[in-house]
Amino acid sequence: MRSGNPALSESTFLDLASGTVVRNPGEVMTLNGTVNKTGILLLLCVITAAFAWNQVQFTEAGPVGAGPYLWGGLIGGLVLALVTVFKKEWAPVTAPLYAIVEGFFLGAISAMFNHLYDGIVMQAVLLTFGTLFALLFAYRSGLIRATENFKLGVVAATGGIMLVYLASIVLRMFGTDIPLIHESGIIGIGFSLFVVVIAALNLVLDFDFIESGVERGAPKHMEWYGAFGLLVTLVWLYIEFLRLLAKLQSRN
Repeated sequence: MRSGNPALSESTFLDLASGTVVRNPGEVMTLNGTVNKTGILLLLCVITAAFAWNQVQFTEAGPVGAGPYLWGGLIGGLVLALVTVFKKEWAPVTAPLYAIVEGFFLGAISAMFNHLYDGIVMQAVLLTFGTLFALLFAYRSGLIRATENFKLGVVAATGGIMLVYLASIVLRMFGTDIPLIHESGIIGIGFSLFVVVIAALNLVLDFDFIESGVERGAPKHMEWYGAFGLLVTLVWLYIEFLRLLAKLQSRN
C-alpha cells in the first residue's frame, strides 16, 4: 500500500496489516463516506480561497494584502498537514482546518497569478478537475492499475521532485537557483510537464490507497484522513498547472 503522497504513506494502515480491523460496520471507513468528506474539504477550501482572493488588491507598487494569506496559509497548512500525518485520529478536526487554511494560500497566490496572466486560474482549475475525473474513470475502469512497479516508479519520481524543490529553496537562501527548470524555456516547460504528470499519477495511488483502506476495514476517522490526502495531491497538481500555464503564457 505505497503512495507517493506523503500524507498517504505505506505505514498509514500498518495496524490493519497485523489483523486489527474494526468489527462494527458503522465504525469503518467507506468509499461513499470518503467521497463526501472530500467534497466537504473542497468546499471549505473554495470558500476561504474566494475570501482571500477578494482581499488582495493590486497597485503600481504591487499586490497589497496578499502576504498574510499567502504566508499564513502556507505555513499554517504545512503545520496542520504534519499534525494530521502524525496524528491520523485527529483528522476529523485537522483535515477541515487544513482545507480552510490552505484555501487562504490558494486564494492569494491564485489572485497574483491571475493578475499577471488573466484567465489562468480558471484554466488551471478546469485542468485539475478534468485530470481528477479522467484518472478516476481510468482507475475504476481498469485502464490504469496501481501495480507494484507503477507505485515504485511514481514514488521514486515524486521523491526526486521534492528533493529538487528542497534544493531550490536552500539555494534561494543564498541568492541563487537551479538554472533553467524554473524558467520559461524548453527545459523549464518540459520540467513542469514532467511534474504535472507525476502529480497526476499520484492521484491513481491515492485512489488505490483509499480503496485498500476501505477493503481492510479501516476506522471511520480514516475517511477524513483519506480525503485530506487526496486534497494534498489536488493542491499540488493545481499549483503545478498554474506554474506550467504561466511559463507557456510568458512565452507569448
